[in-house]
Amino acid sequence: MTKEAIDQIYEQARRGDVFAKTLLGQILCEGRYVVQDRKNGLGWLRDASQCNCIYARELVNEYLSKPMEANVGSGANGNANSLPSMVDSSAELKSLIGLERVKEDVDSLRNLIKIQALRKQQGLPNTKVSYHCVFTGNPGTGKTTVARIVAGIYKELGLLKKGHLVEVDRSKLVAEYVGQTGPKTNKVIDEALDGVLFIDEAYSLLGGENDFGAEAIATLLKRMEDDRDRLVVILAGYTNEIKEFIESNPGLQSRFNRYIQFDDYSAEELTEIFKRSLRKSHYKIKRDAFEKLQTVIEKAVTSKDKHFGNARYVRNLFEKVVQNQANRLAKMDAINNEELSIITIEDIKI
Repeated sequence: MTKEAIDQIYEQARRGDVFAKTLLGQILCEGRYVVQDRKNGLGWLRDASQCNCIYARELVNEYLSKPMEANVGSGANGNANSLPSMVDSSAELKSLIGLERVKEDVDSLRNLIKIQALRKQQGLPNTKVSYHCVFTGNPGTGKTTVARIVAGIYKELGLLKKGHLVEVDRSKLVAEYVGQTGPKTNKVIDEALDGVLFIDEAYSLLGGENDFGAEAIATLLKRMEDDRDRLVVILAGYTNEIKEFIESNPGLQSRFNRYIQFDDYSAEELTEIFKRSLRKSHYKIKRDAFEKLQTVIEKAVTSKDKHFGNARYVRNLFEKVVQNQANRLAKMDAINNEELSIITIEDIKI
């Protein structure tokens, strides 16, 4: 397969084509024609499976059941071709629904990096800049997605060699017994070198008196200093909790001073996310069904609490609607192609 063909597959996947996402994920996971990148490939496959692609879901389960292979691959001529170089992270960021404040903050960060690079080329002194970030906000507001995009931007601007994202939580860093947390945390950091380590709900590392979370934090801070040219860390979680966590440790305070707030989606934005899911999976919705759907989403936003799932809520809602449609169609004796693609008001049973 040529580079042009792979470029085309990526562009179709970026635009939401479920088949292209599945194919791209398979190519990356298996290292065909490009450098193998199983984490990125699984990401594309998960996106496709969330659009109700059963084959993509089966591939995810298959690849997760296999041991990780060497991160290498060959192009058609035996030369490694890195797919991330084809990725336009800025365009991917702009294509996201909502998140206007996040987009402005990331654009500002990118501009700073560019100008600092130009100053360096001209022999001018640079201001010391920390590229570590804190993403604050409620669940389902796109923090992981934007972290992956930021990692890509850092790679494109030459800050990181690989620009991959390693996503972890407390369970991936903290062990149960004395002497195990340090090595466990170091192993995760080794995987993230030349990329971004994304720690979700980082404040969960603060435990009780006999907890080993403090050892994980100390190990992380040391590696951030030792590998400062090869490692970027992004912490994420609820706004108040993450700020309290960072303020509790002077080492964290000195390294994390760039906060990006992820606001909740509005009802209109959540509706647009649902419509995008429909388009990706080649569904159409009748007008009365769409009006009812809008009412359901508006009611959910009005009554939400801090645990409201935002885009996750919409994904679950979409899956429920698709399930309702399947149950309705299964009762019919004959089903034509058009009926397979239509969502009716009967399917909006929430």
